[in-house]
Amino acid sequence: MTIRVLLADDDALMRAGLRMILESEADIDVVGEVEDGEQAVAATRRLRLDLVLMDIQMPVVDGLEATRRIVGHPDFATKVVILTTFGRDEYVFEALRSGASGFLLKNTPADEIVHAVRVVARGDALLSPSVTRRLIEQFTQGSAKPQVDAKVAGLTDMERRMLRLLATGRSDDELAAELQVSQTMAKVQVTQLLAKLRLYDRVQAVVLAYESGLVKPGT
Repeated sequence: MTIRVLLADDDALMRAGLRMILESEADIDVVGEVEDGEQAVAATRRLRLDLVLMDIQMPVVDGLEATRRIVGHPDFATKVVILTTFGRDEYVFEALRSGASGFLLKNTPADEIVHAVRVVARGDALLSPSVTRRLIEQFTQGSAKPQVDAKVAGLTDMERRMLRLLATGRSDDELAAELQVSQTMAKVQVTQLLAKLRLYDRVQAVVLAYESGLVKPGT
């Protein structure tokens, strides 16, 4: 199945480079390019997209607000991956909270970009979990002691254990081994947990685990 991708970045050279990388792959089709967040939302409504590669800092509507509109729209089933310089974009954490499925550094090697697009498009795993954890820790470190979220308070002991494992970036294989169930059952249990918590994907599960205090930065 071909992965349909939209490039949202106000840097034309960046878009051209990404297009060249992605369209060299038989299973990836870049179906459009836009230069601001408002155009990204409109293109998502118009095109049958699997994934948007979204820059944060764009004119008219930035990537953060565009991510909220795309992921929060009931008629869209499109994943968003944030493109960032990491050291400069303080908004990435908020983008993950808004439903982005992960992020890529703008200097990521070509083969890793291709791999990330495939992984996120099929929804199998958290993108770059170790980097995502460091980012989340950076934005939760030193904040006021978090209150246990009502969602987390309603979880069973087993569900809390699974949420902690997700927050450490465990793959489906590793989850299955930890929980002593089959990989298929592990995937089912993750899906059920996300549905119970009303979360879009595993990235939001990681954010919730840190914000609620279930997992502490540095652990």
